[in-house]
Amino acid sequence: MDEATQTGVKVLVFETVAELYREAAAALQKLAEEAVADRNRFLLVLAGGETPIPLYQRLAKEPAHASFPWQQTHLFWGDERAVPPDDPMSNYGMAQANLLQAAPIPEENIHRIKGEVAAATAAREYARVLQKMAGNGLAWPRFDLVLLGLGADGHTASLFPGSTHPSRPAQATLAVTGSYDQRPTSRVTLTPPVFNSARNIYFLVMGANKAETLASVLQEAGSPVRYPARRIKPPRGTVTWYIDGAAASKL
Repeated sequence: MDEATQTGVKVLVFETVAELYREAAAALQKLAEEAVADRNRFLLVLAGGETPIPLYQRLAKEPAHASFPWQQTHLFWGDERAVPPDDPMSNYGMAQANLLQAAPIPEENIHRIKGEVAAATAAREYARVLQKMAGNGLAWPRFDLVLLGLGADGHTASLFPGSTHPSRPAQATLAVTGSYDQRPTSRVTLTPPVFNSARNIYFLVMGANKAETLASVLQEAGSPVRYPARRIKPPRGTVTWYIDGAAASKL
């Protein structure tokens, strides 16, 4: 593993994908244990797509399964497609199949975005969920860890190239409609202010097809409008990039 560090940002490059997932799972569990010791709960935002699946599977198996503080863990989602939870494209459904079935997380600690309703409705409802979890009159909680991926086009969560910032600084969620990759899309996403309030953010990035985009994001060669992942800059948190050798080839 190679490591580079700048203020608030750590870049970890792994020779193998297996090593990447092993180290990410170990770091995630350590954060969970520290959060529970300090605040008696661990607030985790899950990423969708295929990239985090091996990470979820690793957490669901021994030895992590037996020692992880599942009872104090609360799960949230960074984004969701407007599909039912049993749809193959559902981010919740993916987590259910690869993590939730095995992990003894209390049902009341699972805070999913309702993809089966209209995106605008789901966004409003999820904003209320976040506000309730935050308490103290805040619009959302400060998450202990947010998991994110990076698209070859520079998107993260459902923040796509060319998209605008939320209309209000305190806006926690957005309904995303229109088209993406020449396909109609209807989704709900958390907003950059929510992500940027987190204590920790892990980006999981793999594959040569993402190498040029990753270099542009990390080396500040592109605008946040062109590369939405560049909007993720928590002023009081740490961003750690877990990258395989292929994705790191242009750095």
